[in-house]
Amino acid sequence: MARCCCNSRVLCLCLLPCMMMGHLLIYILVSIFVTISYNSSQAPPPLPLHFVAPGASKNSVAVASHPLGPFWNLRLQDGALWNRLQHQLDRRHNPILRARRGGNGTLGGGVNGATGGACEWRPQGSSQLPDFNELPQQMKDFVLSMDCRTYPLLMDQPHLCEPRGPLVGPRAEGDAEQPTLLMAIKSQVGNFESRQAIRETWGRSGWVPVESAGGGGRGGLVRTVFLLGRQDSSTGPHPNLNALLELESHRHGDILQWDFRDTFFNLTLKDVLFWDWFGQHCPGARFVFKGDDDVFVRTGPLLDYLLSQTPRTLPTTPNNNNNNDINNNATQAVWDFLVGDVISHAWPNRQPETKYFIPESFYVGVYPAYAGGGGVVYSGWLAQRFREVSRQVHLFPIDDVYLGMCLRRLGLSPTHHPGFMTFDLPEGEREKPCAYRNVMLVHKRSPRQMLMLWRQLREALPTC
Repeated sequence: MARCCCNSRVLCLCLLPCMMMGHLLIYILVSIFVTISYNSSQAPPPLPLHFVAPGASKNSVAVASHPLGPFWNLRLQDGALWNRLQHQLDRRHNPILRARRGGNGTLGGGVNGATGGACEWRPQGSSQLPDFNELPQQMKDFVLSMDCRTYPLLMDQPHLCEPRGPLVGPRAEGDAEQPTLLMAIKSQVGNFESRQAIRETWGRSGWVPVESAGGGGRGGLVRTVFLLGRQDSSTGPHPNLNALLELESHRHGDILQWDFRDTFFNLTLKDVLFWDWFGQHCPGARFVFKGDDDVFVRTGPLLDYLLSQTPRTLPTTPNNNNNNDINNNATQAVWDFLVGDVISHAWPNRQPETKYFIPESFYVGVYPAYAGGGGVVYSGWLAQRFREVSRQVHLFPIDDVYLGMCLRRLGLSPTHHPGFMTFDLPEGEREKPCAYRNVMLVHKRSPRQMLMLWRQLREALPTC
C-alpha cells in the first residue's frame, strides 16, 4: 500500500509540468487566434468604392430590434465616445433587456430617454475625449451639443403639401392632394441665388409630365422646400439677412428654418428635424429627394425612373394596421427604397485639416454603406421609418453617413444608380449636352450653370 501511494505521488509530480505546459500551449494558441481575428476585423475586404447594392433585405418588414451587423464593433472599439454612447443606446433598445426591465419593447424614446430626443448639452464631453483641446473647433462644438436634436422652427410651411387648386396634366385620382416627389434641399441663409435658380429650373413646384413608357405617360406633382438653420456667427460678422429671408419665405412659401447654427457638422440636424416635419405635414408624399443646393437634377427622368419602381396599387401612406401591405415582401421592398451614388467600406477621414475629419477618440470602425450626400431619393414610407429609427441612433457629424447608419439600423441596403453623378462627369464631357442623357443628378453646378444647362438640355437632348 505504501509503495502504491509513493508511485502515485511520483506520477503526479511527473504529470504536473506536462499539464502546466499543456495549459500554457492552449493559452498561446487562443491568444494567437484572437489576435488574428481582431486584425482581420480591422481591415475591410478589397472591394471597389462604388458597388451595386442588393436592395432591401428580407428582414425589412419591421424595424430591426438590434443592429443586424456590428458596423460599430463595440466589444473591440469601446474607447471611442460615439461607439460607447451608441452601445448604451443599443442596450436600452435591446428587446431582451427591455423585457427583463418590464419594457413594452416598442420603438420610441429618444436618445436621452425622452420621446423625440430631448435637447441636453454635454459639457462633460470635453472630459470624455482625451484629445478634446487639440480637436478642430467644429468637432468640439459637435461633441458639446451632440445630444441636442430638438430646436424650434423659425419659419414653417405647414400647408406646403396641401392641394393648391386644379393642376394641368393627366393624373390619377389623389395626385392633386399629395406630392409624388418632395424636393428637400439643404441650403443656407445667404444662398438666395441658388434657391431661385432651383425654383426656375429643376426644382420648380407643380406638375411635371413624364412621357416615356416606364412612367406610363403620367407624370407627377413636385413640391420643393428648402432646409435652413440660422447664420453661423462663429465664422465672422455677417450682414443681417433675416428681413430678406422673411420676404423670400412670404413670396415663395418654401422655406423651413430652425434655430440652430447652420454648420457643416449640423447638417445631420436638417435630416432629423425634416423627418419630424415630414411626418406631421407631408406624410403622403410618395418619394423624397434630399440634396444640396449646388446639384443639378433632371427631374423628368428621375420621376420616370421612380414611377417605374412603384406599383400603382400601393397606398400613398404606410398603414400599420393593414397586414396585407406590411407583409407583402414585393411591395415592402419597393417602399423601403433608397437610391443614389452608393459608397461602401469607407473609412473615417483622419486628416485634421479637412472638414470631414473624425478623430479616433470619437469614432472607430468602418462606415456602413451610404449614398453620397449630394442627392439621394427615398420613399415617403422610408422617411417615416427614418423618423422613428433615428431616435435609436446617436447623431453623427456627417449627414450622409448618418443616413447610412439609420438605414443599416433598419436592416436595409441602399441601391446604387449610375445616373447619380455626385462626383461629376468626366471633365471633357461636362460641356456636351448629350453626355447628360443618362444622368439623374450631377454635382456640382453654380446658379448660372443651372440656368444654362436647363436651357441646353431642353433643346439638345431630344436630338441626341
